[in-house]
Amino acid sequence: MTDFVSAPAAGPEEGNLLTPVNSSSFSKFLIENLPAYRKGLEPQTRGLEIGMAHGYLLFGPFAKLGPLRDSTTIAPELAGLVGAVGLVLILTITLSLYAYSQPRKDDWLGGENGWAQFASGFIVGGGGGAATAYFLTTNLSLLMAAHI
Repeated sequence: MTDFVSAPAAGPEEGNLLTPVNSSSFSKFLIENLPAYRKGLEPQTRGLEIGMAHGYLLFGPFAKLGPLRDSTTIAPELAGLVGAVGLVLILTITLSLYAYSQPRKDDWLGGENGWAQFASGFIVGGGGGAATAYFLTTNLSLLMAAHI
């Protein structure tokens, strides 16, 4: 009967938080291929990819849910672009502040220089992502007419 129930390998005081969802090979594959966990990427490339995703995704709420959303001019999209770039700038400032706060050398970006490179890639990627979303939103009628 004692073989039926066993303690986790690390010890009974440490719980086992593995579920079929978070311990499946598919979930592990997806998580390992995120830019934050992908092996072999430079900090600036990580920042560029993560910033691009953030800028692109931040544009929508600022443009479509902002106070200018009912305007018939180009103002909602422009406000979304400015808002997304502004928030990316604030996030980059906080990343830069962390970079100069003497982070540990053994963290996932390699210390102060790695965090500074990550922040510089983040601002470029964030601005590029917001600009891409702005371009796609303002030229949607042209893209639909071209059947793209």
